[in-house]
Order: sequence, then structure tokens, then C-alpha cells
Amino acid sequence: MSGILDFLFRFSSVLWEAMPFVVLGAVVAGILEEFLPQEALTKFLPKAVLPSVMIGAVLGLLFPMCECGIVVVMRRLLRKGLPLSCCIAYMLAGPVINGVVIFSTWVAFKDHKIGPEMVGLRVGLAFVVACITGLIVQLQFRKYGNALLTASAIPPIKATEPEAAAVPKPREPLMRRLGNISATGLHDFVDIMVFLILGCVLAAVARIYITDEQVKDISTKQPLLAIPAMMFLAVLMCLCSEADAFVAASFTKLHVSGKLAFLVLGPMLDLKLVLMFTRVFRTRLIVTITISVIVLTLILCVGVHLVYEVNDWTGLPPGAG
Repeated sequence: MSGILDFLFRFSSVLWEAMPFVVLGAVVAGILEEFLPQEALTKFLPKAVLPSVMIGAVLGLLFPMCECGIVVVMRRLLRKGLPLSCCIAYMLAGPVINGVVIFSTWVAFKDHKIGPEMVGLRVGLAFVVACITGLIVQLQFRKYGNALLTASAIPPIKATEPEAAAVPKPREPLMRRLGNISATGLHDFVDIMVFLILGCVLAAVARIYITDEQVKDISTKQPLLAIPAMMFLAVLMCLCSEADAFVAASFTKLHVSGKLAFLVLGPMLDLKLVLMFTRVFRTRLIVTITISVIVLTLILCVGVHLVYEVNDWTGLPPGAG
């Protein structure tokens, strides 16, 4: 009975933590679908791929959203004509590079005297991972095109200019437009919630069998092994990016590189996100995104660890060594 209660508690905590952001994402998606003109964003993007991907990676400053709701927003931006590479960069970096998450990360590590350090490293690494993954996806898109996307994510075919001019779209009443927003938001909410619930079930099961003591032992006895271990934990725990910094900060004896592995990968890839990806991406693209973010996060965090070792920096808050 205690095991069942523990599972129910962990399942409900993950679900209720994610639910408000999924609702918010569905509402934002409905507003974008109704009020954002087709390809309005693409007019302001550079034609070169790299600058446009870099802009996509910082769109979270304009459309702040945690990873729980960003998939539905990203899908609507994709249907509005935003290039796939930019959407991927936004989807990956948006849950980290936004004002709320930046502030929460600083607050979580403020008492450790490494607040600015953790904010800078987390934002910087997330930006690099998102941009490189976006460029990799762009190479895939050039080869496979819309075959990488599900039918619900493929942008609608534009009418030619003479056709569009011949049939101007009448302006609908405000109440009708609000009804359209509600219908779109409800559709996206139901579409995503099935996979969110399944992800929460898997996360609850995983969190029962992985204890904080096990993570602490790995981080103190095998510091380099702590990086892949924390990445694995981030995928299983399915934490919201607005709260995960406080969990990472609780591991006071964990090296900065291990904390970064947890904080960078978690908002980009976890169990619920992989399942939610299936409503937007085909298997080939999901595999590409998964491998890219895992490999890039691992390489960058190991690099951070080596830099700290070379300079004899402890990577620990004062008094935790």
C-alpha cells in the first residue's frame, strides 16, 4: 500500500506541476493561430540559416514558456511558417532562455554564492546545444522536407497571390475569434495531455527506484560519472524548468558540471517530452533531436568539468567541499 501511495503522490506531483503550463501553452497556441498572420515572423528573420537559428534560440524572451507547454506553441509557430530549424532551436532553448527560468536559477544558487556563474553557464550551454541541433535538423530538412513532420504540424499550402487577392478573408467578430481560440486551444490540450499523462506515469515509476542518496554517492565518488548519471536522472524526473534549479541546488556536493548536465538536458529532453514529440515529429526527427542534445550536452559538460579541474576550481559552493 505504501508503494502505491508513493507512486500516486509522485505521479500527481509531476502531473499537477506540468498541467498549468500545458494549459497556458494551449491558450498561447490558440492566440497565435488566430491572430498571427501566416509567415509574419519569417519576414523579420535573416535569410542565412545560422543567424535565423540563433534568433530562434532566444525567442523564449518574447514567448516565455517552460517545456511542459512549449511543444504546442512550437507546433503553431511551425504551421505559421517559422522554419523548422528555428522552431527546434526555440523548443530546446526556450524553456531555459526566458526571464522566469533565468531568475529562478539565480535564486536557487544565490545562497551558494554561484548564482551568476550557474545562470551564465546554463544559458550559454543551452544556447549552443539548441543552435547546433537546429543546424543539424536543417540538414535533415533539406533532404527529407515535410516528411519529418506529422500531418498536424505541416504548414498549410499558401494560396497564390492572385487567388488570395481575389478572395479577401472577411474579418470575423471578436466573439467568433475568441471561440476559435478556445477550439484550437482545447484541441491542442487534449492532443498533448494523453502523452503527458503517460510520461508522468513513467517518471513516477522511475523516481521510486532512484533515490537522492544514490545520486549523492555517484557525485562524490565518481565525479565524471555524475554527468551522465544526472543527465539520465533529468530525463526520468520530468521536472519543470522553472523549478528544476532548486532540485539541482539541493545536491550541494555535486560538481557544477553535474548540475549543468541536469539543468541543460532536462528542459530539452525527458520522458514526457519524447512522447509529446510524437504528435509533431516523425521518428527520424525525434531520433535526430534526441541523439544531438544528449551528445552535445555530454561533451559540453565534460568540457566544463575539465576547465574547472585545470584551473583547480572546486565547482562546489563554499563549505561543501
